Amino acid sequence: MCSNIQLIFEKETENELKNFVPQMDIDEVDINEILPNTLQRKDLPIPNIPEVEIVRHFINLSNRNYGVDSGIYPLGSCTMKYNPKVNENIVRMPEFTYIHPLQEENDGCLELLYHISKLLGEITGMDGFTLQPAAGAHGELVGLLIMKKYFESKALKKLKIIVPDSAHGTNPASAKMAGFSIIEIQSNKYGEIPLDQLEFAMQEGDVAGIMLTNPNTLGVFDRQIKEITKIVHENSGLCYYDGANINPMLGICRPRDMGFDIIHLNLHKTFSTPHGGGGPGSGPIGVVNELIPFLPEPCLISTQQGIVCNENNDKSIGRIKAFWGNFGVIVRAYAYILALGAEGLKRVGQVAVLNANYLRVLLQKNFNLPFNRICQHEFVLSDRGMPNEVTTEDIAKRILDHGLYAPTIYFPLIISGALMIEPTETESKKSLDYFVEVMNKIYEEAKNDPEILKNAPHNTSVKRLDAVLAARNPILHD
Repeated sequence: MCSNIQLIFEKETENELKNFVPQMDIDEVDINEILPNTLQRKDLPIPNIPEVEIVRHFINLSNRNYGVDSGIYPLGSCTMKYNPKVNENIVRMPEFTYIHPLQEENDGCLELLYHISKLLGEITGMDGFTLQPAAGAHGELVGLLIMKKYFESKALKKLKIIVPDSAHGTNPASAKMAGFSIIEIQSNKYGEIPLDQLEFAMQEGDVAGIMLTNPNTLGVFDRQIKEITKIVHENSGLCYYDGANINPMLGICRPRDMGFDIIHLNLHKTFSTPHGGGGPGSGPIGVVNELIPFLPEPCLISTQQGIVCNENNDKSIGRIKAFWGNFGVIVRAYAYILALGAEGLKRVGQVAVLNANYLRVLLQKNFNLPFNRICQHEFVLSDRGMPNEVTTEDIAKRILDHGLYAPTIYFPLIISGALMIEPTETESKKSLDYFVEVMNKIYEEAKNDPEILKNAPHNTSVKRLDAVLAARNPILHD
């Protein structure tokens, strides 16, 4: 941003600009009565440039950006899907934008929060929810703190969490922050958890439970999920469901029915609220009845007097965010759920799976598919067997030249040269076909003219960066 502002200064003119704004007809005031002298600046470093030039400058910058409104955004495990604009209109209603979290409690906003909690319970099968967590990883931490407090209340010393190697990267980080040590289990040849390794790990006695998502980051649904949760429960453990990949499960299969006790959802992934650019997000946590007392405070309850908050629970892990969470994100998700209804949400899951498998079948003709089985919402290719030593990074950079955003690369780590693709349910067949066309062109270039790929991108505003140099010598200030 510093360099962008610098460009504005370079555009400024030495000539005095004509001011078309008329003189205001209000009485002069003593500025010192409004703002202390210590906070006043005598000179402002504002460039001398017409407003129209400033607008054009920043519009041109915005046109260099890319988002879901620009085109397909097949970012694996992140569900960068189209956000209905009606949700934006709803969240900007004065009844939502002009509220204050300290206003009278018994109002429509608390009712909205209560009702979306109930809807999320229906979708996941869970008995109670908190909407406080600000994002997925925050939700993970909250869920693990609930797990920890639960075992402490039973005077049980549980120090470890099982995390499969196909998990999201935040899972072991969240477990560590919650005070657990990590037991990693390697996936088998099907991309699933080996039951014998799970049974062995659970026999250690101090294992609190398991964290996993189903389908996992390979896009694979673990067909042994009921056996997995049964093994954990039989050894006095709890099962945590990372809900970042729940899109293909909507209306099809509920985490509670798989045997999970705790779940976080990403409203900014699954329920179509803006995602990317650093936030905001929302990561509600759902739990079974036995764990409801440990949810963060305050919690919402329905009484004859209306929806009220309750803060008198000794077992609660306490408040984990100011007030009620990222309210605007929650409102958008509520509108999305109500608009689609049960059948609409089921359709989301079905089309997410359909689109991913459509791409999988077409792309595996030219690209290596490490786990060649029906996927869910996403799948992973690799650069194994690419002609002329073309790498995943080369492929991703060349995709940019075609005006598309590249998929996630080099993750999950268990796949060498991974290229993780999630088309989402909001993409049309036309956009999917164009993505396949681009990928096939890139494969032909890898065979016949690999230097085009190895020097890509060619027509973006910024060329390929030296990633190693940037990591070792980062420039963190202007």
